[in-house]
Amino acid sequence: MSLSDTAIKNTKPKPDKAFKLQDEKGMYLLVNPNGSKYFRLDYRFDGKRKTLALGVYPAMSLKEARAKRDTAKRQLDDGIDPCVHKQAIKQSRADSIANSFEVIAQEWLAKKCQDKSPRPKRLLGYVIPWLGNKPISDIQPKDILVCLRRIEERGVIYSAHKSLQMIGQVFRYAVATGRAERDITADLKGALSAADKAHFPAITEPQQLGELLRAIDGYTGSFPVICALKLAPMLFVRPGELRAAEWQHIDLDTQEWRYFVGKTKVNHIVPLSSQAVAILRELQPLTGHLRYLFPSERTPKGDRCISENTLNAALRRLGYTKEVMTTHGFRAIARTLLDEVLGFRPDFIEHQLAHAVRDPNGRAYNRTAHLSERHKMMQAWADYLDGLKNGAHIR
Repeated sequence: MSLSDTAIKNTKPKPDKAFKLQDEKGMYLLVNPNGSKYFRLDYRFDGKRKTLALGVYPAMSLKEARAKRDTAKRQLDDGIDPCVHKQAIKQSRADSIANSFEVIAQEWLAKKCQDKSPRPKRLLGYVIPWLGNKPISDIQPKDILVCLRRIEERGVIYSAHKSLQMIGQVFRYAVATGRAERDITADLKGALSAADKAHFPAITEPQQLGELLRAIDGYTGSFPVICALKLAPMLFVRPGELRAAEWQHIDLDTQEWRYFVGKTKVNHIVPLSSQAVAILRELQPLTGHLRYLFPSERTPKGDRCISENTLNAALRRLGYTKEVMTTHGFRAIARTLLDEVLGFRPDFIEHQLAHAVRDPNGRAYNRTAHLSERHKMMQAWADYLDGLKNGAHIR
């Protein structure tokens, strides 16, 4: 006799062994000693006896189990092994998840964004809700454009362009790992509204710079942030490089900071003035046992550096709005005043800014080019900043 919902519901398990309740066409209910009930289908394929798991009662009803049984029977009639077909679908779904845009993006973030900056994750967050579950090979340029249009409509055109760049990097990582054939973001060139190329705000008037330096000396935040703020104008490295500075790259005896610049793909040397060394020696007892010079307060073990917003937020607390001054602006200050006021050669300055400078010996030699002169320049720059801060005669 065939099964009924009432019979299945009222069937009690046997404490010592599992047993079967037969239905029709090879299907039955397997009742285990622990009370679990499974729908199964026995069949033969290529002369071998096989069993297909249909589902678990009561999550799957008797009607649903019979529908799956009938589907399996039709597959058998077409020469398809239902178990093999089920495994193929399961593997296909697993592959789809493994090759989804979100999974690949998270892999890329973990491997490529060593400084733990939240910015790439935030930019990718504009598209992951809509593209995240899609296999990356199924995503079309128009799908990406729809997401970017949403960002444009909010008036943040610059973020739309940066998001497109991030998506392109994820696609190139997918190509490198064999999960995409090409970077389709190239097809969107010119599709977005042009973003205004704005320079980072910076104070280049010496008198106003002196006021800023005095304000920094009066900052009352955490000691690592105070040190980072004081070093920012002295070293004028990119903000991301400063906040992610590691103690292993600092040599206080030779007065040099050596590290790899991700943006220009070159090894860089920052000569440290006596003033910079003094700041670092004060900081060393506090964070010298950790990886980063400026660890985030949110990570007691110091395995993350301060966020990209920390120093700019400190400038805001000092009364300098983003329209007046940013941390990146210290680079423009140094570039301008080292040339126009202190009279250092532009190529010395460009080397120290870690820009890609033309060199007859090739870019590989830029790391140590004019190093002795750059040491002198960085000390003269720190002395000049001290003079401005102390109200010396301003040229």
